[in-house]
Amino acid sequence: MKRHPILATALAALMLANPAFAAGPKAYVGNFKDNTVSVIDTGSQRLVATVPVAAGPDGIAVGRNDRQVFVSGASASSLSVIDTATDRIVDTVEVGKGPQGLALTPDGRWLLVAVNGEDRVAFVDAATHAVAATVPVAKPHTLTVSPDGKRAYVSSQAPGSFALVVIDLPTRAVAASVPLEKTPRDLELSPDGKVLYVTMAGLSAVQVFDTASNKPLMQIPTGVSPHVAHLFAGARSGVVVVQGPGELMLFDPATQASTGSIAVGKQPHWVDMLPGGKKVLVTNEGSNDVSLVDLAGGPVVTIPVGNAPRKVAVQHRAAGGSAKVSINNFAFGPAQLAINAGDSVTWTNDDGAPHGLAFNDGAPGTTDMLPGQSFSRVFAKAGVFDYVCSVHPYMMARVTVQ
Repeated sequence: MKRHPILATALAALMLANPAFAAGPKAYVGNFKDNTVSVIDTGSQRLVATVPVAAGPDGIAVGRNDRQVFVSGASASSLSVIDTATDRIVDTVEVGKGPQGLALTPDGRWLLVAVNGEDRVAFVDAATHAVAATVPVAKPHTLTVSPDGKRAYVSSQAPGSFALVVIDLPTRAVAASVPLEKTPRDLELSPDGKVLYVTMAGLSAVQVFDTASNKPLMQIPTGVSPHVAHLFAGARSGVVVVQGPGELMLFDPATQASTGSIAVGKQPHWVDMLPGGKKVLVTNEGSNDVSLVDLAGGPVVTIPVGNAPRKVAVQHRAAGGSAKVSINNFAFGPAQLAINAGDSVTWTNDDGAPHGLAFNDGAPGTTDMLPGQSFSRVFAKAGVFDYVCSVHPYMMARVTVQ
């Protein structure tokens, strides 16, 4: 079928202007001096929205279901919650003065907030947005959570007593505090949780810690002012954002040795990976843009954003990563479904009776899906997920996430 050229042009313009037509997962970039978040469609590599947020956006986290984005206002006392379907603010959560780093637990239930101005880490319910608990930590800056959801690691920037603080999440108490000679900037865990990569002010290297003993193992030499070091799940190389030379350094996770570098913009600040493990986005605070970097050596794409972009977070699933299940004749079809981590599944009630969904891992389901209605869930991590019809428990099925 031949498409009319004017209609095709209009449709293309609409796709770029409307986030609902995004061709790829969206990236959310906090512009620190603009008090805005730039929304980038990573498929078209274009800016599709600009969202006003709490002053000094300095922490960003995408919810596990990809439906909401949390942004901390370091110059305020609140979090802004963005709905990814409309790219508009849907809630403002008061957490205390000067919230900075954010981290989600692996199940997506809890958002941990480094409330720097009040010397504590807050636990925010990701569904209700209520602050449920706090743990005292002096001047918390950034944090990360172990893959098993049992520990959180916090960089404490208290003058004269810099530390790596470990929080036991089940008890919500400080389990250890490791003194540091220099100010910790960021800390990130390896995908298996066995290694912690820590950057520090004034140290031209990444400090590698063993999480079993909380002791340093070695250093990875870098250029001047490394800001964040990360080994993303599924990536062959680790990456280090190095501010001085304006580069993204690569390292071998087996040997922890540098394997090269890629030039990005001025004063790079943060990095996140796109689904698939082949490309990353680097924010460039000094040149007001982001660099889309192909880790295999392809060309670097520069995308202009707002003033002083710092943190960036990318939606977990790639465009088109979806599967469908039909509920018909009191059965799920297919009853056995295999998908990739980050994909979504949509169930549609094609039957004449009401049905529902109850998942064995405790994830939210539905108890009232009338004929013609649908329900979707994004599966963020690998595993086997059995489920039943919440109305007719003898209807059983399984999703296997690879």
